[in-house]
Amino acid sequence: MYSQVWPHSEIKEIFPNIFFVTGTNITHHNNAKLQHSRNMVIIRDNGKLSLINTVRLDDKGLACLDALGDVSNVIRIGAFHGRDDAFYLDRYNAKLWALEGMIQDNNRNIDIYLTSNGQMPIPNCSVFIFETSRFPEAILHLSQQNGILITCDSIKNWLAPDQFFSTETAKLYQEQGFFGAASISNVWKQACNVHSSDFRRLKTLEFRHLLSAHGAPLLNNADELVAETISKEYDI
Repeated sequence: MYSQVWPHSEIKEIFPNIFFVTGTNITHHNNAKLQHSRNMVIIRDNGKLSLINTVRLDDKGLACLDALGDVSNVIRIGAFHGRDDAFYLDRYNAKLWALEGMIQDNNRNIDIYLTSNGQMPIPNCSVFIFETSRFPEAILHLSQQNGILITCDSIKNWLAPDQFFSTETAKLYQEQGFFGAASISNVWKQACNVHSSDFRRLKTLEFRHLLSAHGAPLLNNADELVAETISKEYDI
């Protein structure tokens, strides 16, 4: 069964052929209902669309998506995202790209595994894999626009609660220090137990922009802010 449709923004073009949409996510943890925002990135190449960190769209949103091109690929880079992958895989008969070890909702099979030096669904794209993470997690690196990182949960850019947060979740996340530029949350660090060696490798990538599954696009100075966060969190 697919996840239901929740409120979301319109699709916005961030860079040529790179689009961004923000929607709602609702989960339950320790008997508490959590409602916060999440983002999907859409990349177009020769009329073919790749969806990263999927967010299910309503009928109007799907019409806008269809106007952009043909959905060919669903790309999963985070262990804790993927609830909406099956909807797009079935609707468009798309291919699922994911990391080895990822557990797929609805018993979907991974069509193509993302590997460090393997085939990629998007031109000028490479995958950075957190080698020490307890759960599979990766970042996509695009070489255009002086470098773009596309992250899932590893690096967020929640500056403040947005319209897709519930009041209760916004207050809870503020108390827990979830908000900040290019942040690495303690919850993700504890869950995945990523070692500093992975972030040393990440610092060698050249980029200027960050598009995360959580928070606003971070444009033009993402490299500086990510470096500051890594220095603070991992003493690198």
